[in-house]
Amino acid sequence: MSEKQLERVRRICFTLPAATERLSHGESTFFVRKRVFAMFANNHHDDGRIAVWLPAPPGIQEMLISSSPETYFKPPYVGVRGWIGIQLDNISDEDLIFHIRDGWWLVAPKKLQAIVKNSEDIL
Repeated sequence: MSEKQLERVRRICFTLPAATERLSHGESTFFVRKRVFAMFANNHHDDGRIAVWLPAPPGIQEMLISSSPETYFKPPYVGVRGWIGIQLDNISDEDLIFHIRDGWWLVAPKKLQAIVKNSEDIL
């Protein structure tokens, strides 16, 4: 099950410019240049969740968790910085794509964002 969810996250992440993957803290982690925009979490410290952790705009974390606690949660370590955790079994591909792209835009270097905005490929 977790391999299928990892492939799902990987497929989405690799549609984004300059996305790379490498292990960080024992899990697949996705970077744009040297900055993390998505972290896969496979039952992190036996929490029972197959999830992805993503940066989120200010104020979004609380709103998502309160509106849909079965899907969204405050992840350890990065949750204090406003990141969201998403339980992958509880989210549609469309919504997951939105959140992963949002995370990419939050951390991508400004020069890369400008190139993407000026290209024909609109994210």
